Amino acid sequence: MGIFKKLGWYFKQEWRRYLFGVVFLLLVALVNLIPPRVIGSLIDLMDGHQLTTSKLFFMLGLLVFAGVGQYVFRYGWRTAIWGGAAKLEKTLRSRLFWHFMKMDATFYQRHRTGDLMAHATNDLNAIQNVAGAGILTLFDSIITGSTTIIAMIMFVDWRLTLLAILPMPLLAIMARKLGMRLHREFSRSQAAFSRLNDKTQESISGIKVIKTFGQDKEDTEDFDKIVDKTIGINKRVNFIDSLFDPTTSLIMGITYIITIIYGGHLVMSSAITIGQLVSFVSYVSALVWPMFAIGRLFNVLERGNASYDRVASLLREKSAIIEAPDAIQTPAHGDIRFKVNKFSYPDDDHATLVNVHFTLPEGETLGIVGRVGAGKSTIFKLLLREFDNYDGEIDFGGHNIKEYTLDALLDSIGYVPQDNFLFSTTVADNIRFSSFDKQQEEVEEAARESAVHNDILDFTEGYGTLVGERGVSLSGGQKQRLAIARAVITTPELLILDDSLSAVDAKTEAEILHNLKQERQNKTTIIAAQRLSSVMHANQILVLADGHVIERGTHEELLKNDGWYAEMWAKQELQGEIETKIEGETLG
Repeated sequence: MGIFKKLGWYFKQEWRRYLFGVVFLLLVALVNLIPPRVIGSLIDLMDGHQLTTSKLFFMLGLLVFAGVGQYVFRYGWRTAIWGGAAKLEKTLRSRLFWHFMKMDATFYQRHRTGDLMAHATNDLNAIQNVAGAGILTLFDSIITGSTTIIAMIMFVDWRLTLLAILPMPLLAIMARKLGMRLHREFSRSQAAFSRLNDKTQESISGIKVIKTFGQDKEDTEDFDKIVDKTIGINKRVNFIDSLFDPTTSLIMGITYIITIIYGGHLVMSSAITIGQLVSFVSYVSALVWPMFAIGRLFNVLERGNASYDRVASLLREKSAIIEAPDAIQTPAHGDIRFKVNKFSYPDDDHATLVNVHFTLPEGETLGIVGRVGAGKSTIFKLLLREFDNYDGEIDFGGHNIKEYTLDALLDSIGYVPQDNFLFSTTVADNIRFSSFDKQQEEVEEAARESAVHNDILDFTEGYGTLVGERGVSLSGGQKQRLAIARAVITTPELLILDDSLSAVDAKTEAEILHNLKQERQNKTTIIAAQRLSSVMHANQILVLADGHVIERGTHEELLKNDGWYAEMWAKQELQGEIETKIEGETLG
């Protein structure tokens, strides 16, 4: 019953709704007492040759009243109780979704997508059942059982009633023991479902890679193993669950045996009439549901309890990114001063950034280059406040970025990551995703700025073309340029391009950079790239290696230093000449 205590906050909030439902359950139980009583009376009247037409129609009228009453009152409790359960699910679903929206990057490193989806589907359904089927089963079994037993005592015989209900404590003991085992096994079942969900989501998302490397068979075998393991765990859950009904049926069988033997004795001794015995048997039949309900109740409660613990555990997690109580709400703008003495990712002792310092005046462009893993993307993550656990300070417009609200900071930044995520909607809606009030003219202007406008016009439906899940129908270069258009449409104070031109050719890259320079003359831009031509026109260039700044300066200054930058420039120039020569020979 601990789950009811855990959901006490909701039941206190919706007590009128549930009181309304319980009252209608009581009315249904009272109306249900009428038919057995009427049938018993009819049998006694017929046995005594006292049944008249008026009495028959009166009895039939009572049965009709009972039928109509059951319909009306059942509609009442269904509306109240099932409505309350649906509202709880909506409340928890919204709460969990917004919790996901607020959590930091570390949270998503600890929890896989499939596991989070399992919490938001299977677990919430199990909790909803507590507020629906759980409440119904609890109160309906208590009300129906108690009113039926009272009717058996009042209308038939207290001795027969006492003997008939003697086996019931056995049911409570059985339900408790099986319920405890069910709770443990269902927790394992939910965890197994999460693992299966993870595998399914991962395989579907990576289906192209799986097919490309010919891992279809191996991935299917791995999936089958997880399915078999999940089925094995669920079999144990179903085995325990299946013990409730047979045990309840056994106890009911004992009750019927007592009723027939002792009830027959009472009829033979004229202590009760044959009609009363028939009514008593009908009342015993009415007790079948309360007794079955006890087993079902423990099933629902234990499942809901396990799921609530899983969801509550997620909701208790706190983001490490916390807004100051008096945070600045106006959008950030101005010079950027980045001074990080040391930064390590959570649970990693290795320093990813060490003594990375730079100042970027408003309106200028900063280029950041270096090998893969040098720390370029980490700088952007700190600017975006994905992590706050660094030694140092980052200022934007004379204020520490931690002094801004997240909305004020992030609204000032347009970010194009390495992995360009596009939504399963139209091209136009992907571009204006950050601001759906943008007009078509503004969408097309952003597309021109990112050199993707002509490509879009060649699509089947132009700007109305559906791009498919994660942009599956687009090339890598088209996805990159759409992501750039999505970032520039809001004219952000700071535009960050994180190796966002790697999939476009040199000519298109030059066009995009030229457009950005023209349109963003008074705006700040940071470009990280593997291809040095992307940053050659930047006001300042940083060269990173193992989280350290090993060179800094303009393009010309770095070439004169004859360091890593100059070496890579020479290699890339040579590679470009070779590719141009090969292309010319191919065309010739």
